[in-house]
Amino acid sequence: MDYPAPAWLPSGHLQTIYPALCLRKPAVPMRRERWDSPDGDFVDVDFVDGAPGQPLVVLFHGLEGSSNSHYARALMAAVAARGWSGAVPHFRGCSGEPNRAPRFYHSGDATEIDWIIRRLHARQTIYTGKFYAAGVSLGGNALLRWLGESGHQAALVDAACAVSAPLDLAQGGAALSRGFNLLYTRMFLQTLKPKCVAKLQQYPRLFDLQALKAARNLYEFDNVVTAPLHGYRNTEDYWHRASAKHVLNDIRVPTLVLNARNDPFLPGQYLPQQAAACVQLDYPARGGHVGFATGAPPGSLHWLPQRLLHFMTGGAAAFTESSRHG
Repeated sequence: MDYPAPAWLPSGHLQTIYPALCLRKPAVPMRRERWDSPDGDFVDVDFVDGAPGQPLVVLFHGLEGSSNSHYARALMAAVAARGWSGAVPHFRGCSGEPNRAPRFYHSGDATEIDWIIRRLHARQTIYTGKFYAAGVSLGGNALLRWLGESGHQAALVDAACAVSAPLDLAQGGAALSRGFNLLYTRMFLQTLKPKCVAKLQQYPRLFDLQALKAARNLYEFDNVVTAPLHGYRNTEDYWHRASAKHVLNDIRVPTLVLNARNDPFLPGQYLPQQAAACVQLDYPARGGHVGFATGAPPGSLHWLPQRLLHFMTGGAAAFTESSRHG
């Protein structure tokens, strides 16, 4: 399924911003569950309840995303239309309520992915169908980290998809620190910084408040907050160790990695060119960052969910088989 980029969205920035801000998001009824986490915190998971025996699709959202993000609503609407079940777990602090623990979430959070997937897999007596996993942007990178680090144990899922994942965090971070891309950085910091200030009310001296306020880009923010809170020495250590590019050859589950070459968050020249035989690297020239709008104006969010579901249901098997004989 090649991406048919519309001529009326001519740049990576327009292909990123327009779908996120201007396209109508489908209405999807969801049911929320709150799970107590092993470290005394909680994770909120929004569910689409499908028919028994049909597949379950779990989606891990991006930085400061949620089940209300345009890509989440589009995918869950497509899941519901098929009578499938869906789940959108919220990373810590992203469900509309501050989390309890002295931590947030990050691009290499394979441990969190593992706990959520195992808990969902344990409910297969309810679903009894196929189990698929998808991740978008930060959530895609974290999912790929889990797939690679888990090896054959990742066979808990039948197939996986990562969309617009920042596979090389250092190059992505550098890209977001210059030119027009600083607009995206400021948008992220507008929500991240207040969460961090609130966290300091829970845990005084957890990090340096003045350094947080002075952070102008994700490098500086990660150096103050993300890296030390999650066991990394500094931003360089975090960006290196958490990048999914290092584990693409270790994945043992049929996996689609979908990244547009004009994604402002990760320039195309830094996209990895090698991966395990079961990993399909799909790098269309256009699409932006989690954009992939199609059709005549005003456009549609339809293509991306269908691309993912196509891979999950048949494309994964066909690609894996062709790779074996290629």
